[in-house]
Amino acid sequence: MNVLHRTTYRYNFPVTFQTHRMVLRPREGHDLQIQSHELTVSPNATLAWTKDVFGNSVTHAFFGDEQANELIIESKLRMTRPPIKALDPSYPHEDSTFPGIVYDPLEQAALTCYLIPTYPEEAQLLNPWLNKLPQALDFTDSYAFILELTQHINREITYRRREEKGTQTPATTVSLGSGSCRDMATLMMETLRHQGIASRFVSGYLDCDATRAAQGSTHAWLEAYLPFRGWLGFDPTAGRACDHRHFVIATSHHPRGVMPISGKFFGAGNAYVGQTVQVEFS
Repeated sequence: MNVLHRTTYRYNFPVTFQTHRMVLRPREGHDLQIQSHELTVSPNATLAWTKDVFGNSVTHAFFGDEQANELIIESKLRMTRPPIKALDPSYPHEDSTFPGIVYDPLEQAALTCYLIPTYPEEAQLLNPWLNKLPQALDFTDSYAFILELTQHINREITYRRREEKGTQTPATTVSLGSGSCRDMATLMMETLRHQGIASRFVSGYLDCDATRAAQGSTHAWLEAYLPFRGWLGFDPTAGRACDHRHFVIATSHHPRGVMPISGKFFGAGNAYVGQTVQVEFS
């Protein structure tokens, strides 16, 4: 499978660029193998690779003094998904009972940042939302609850593509009743943390009809951590658990940690025109 991810920034006047941080290489593992990856930047830049605290591959682009009206960042991937049987999520395990998950003490320390609400100041505002969570089933299994919550958010929150930077706070998304994929993922992540379930934000690609028609962009969802079962992906925008069509690029305890591209430019305040993002599967 091939993936082309091209981001273009446009400016009214020639500008110079400060260091840019890029998180564009998917996380490899037993479920995803990268055969080749070509990352190009125009104007030319020196690329340096590292890994962040969450284990994501990060590239830093260091620019010279060259000025340009455009900044183009293009990532070309060729990757495969080995036919490995995943653990059946319905496999019973006593530590995944709901409510009241019990994490192993060794794991608890590493999960702390995924259990603390990202927006503690909104706790009071979120109470009405939390009190209206699905109660129709007498949940005894955490996986069943998380899946129902995924579908609940899909029903209650209308998807709206936003071009504005940043992520809406959970209370804002509930108040508006709408949000982008990253807004819905943030709301669900925060909700799970209030239920004592470790969760993290995910940025990646979704192989869907829109992407195949060259109209796609990056996608966002979340992963929840359950004892024995590990990190499991859930996509509230689609209203279902993640599957082979989801490709994880990066994960973090906060949405800001997985921004695909971030950086600054030097130039007139009105120089910036806008950006376009194109993701294609073939």
